[in-house]
Amino acid sequence: MPNTKTPARGKKTTTQAKMKDSGHKGHTQLEKFFTDALKDVYWAEKALLKALPKLQKAATTEQLQDAIEEHIGQTEGHVERLEQVFDILGKKAQGKKCEAMEGLIKEGDSIVEETEDGSMTRDVALIMAAQKVEHYEIATYGGLVQIANTMGLSEVADILEQTLEEEKETDANLTEIAENNINFEAESEDEENADEEEEE
Repeated sequence: MPNTKTPARGKKTTTQAKMKDSGHKGHTQLEKFFTDALKDVYWAEKALLKALPKLQKAATTEQLQDAIEEHIGQTEGHVERLEQVFDILGKKAQGKKCEAMEGLIKEGDSIVEETEDGSMTRDVALIMAAQKVEHYEIATYGGLVQIANTMGLSEVADILEQTLEEEKETDANLTEIAENNINFEAESEDEENADEEEEE
């Protein structure tokens, strides 16, 4: 019978063979944890895709709006990479509710409600909320890369490493935006408001 396997299926077979060669029986506790963690971050990335446009619309400066726009595009790529990883592992790409990301997204929503529209203070708060998300994702992808390497899944580790590096770059970019006068302008904003209150 001719071999009708697609290249993707061939990758699955190769990866599964590597897992066996490295001592995996296919259903170890570590593999289960790894799969659950992938489902968790898959849900998180898809939830983030829905949340980011709202934060972008709420941002005051064009610089922050552009940074969020870029991150939306990157997040779409992160979802695609995770789907590629699931495919390589021979598993269905599906999410598992991520309580951490849900909480971070809710915090971002609260910031929009609690800060003044068009203020620099809102941008400062949005940057902090976005960096909390980035730090969570950096920790998650960093851990996933290490586990993939431990399991002998070098191809999967390389894919996840790409996303990890992009998360680090986004975090650094947000820091640069914050340091580029936004924090100082927000401080002046507070002082102006305080002066107005004293005059009243």
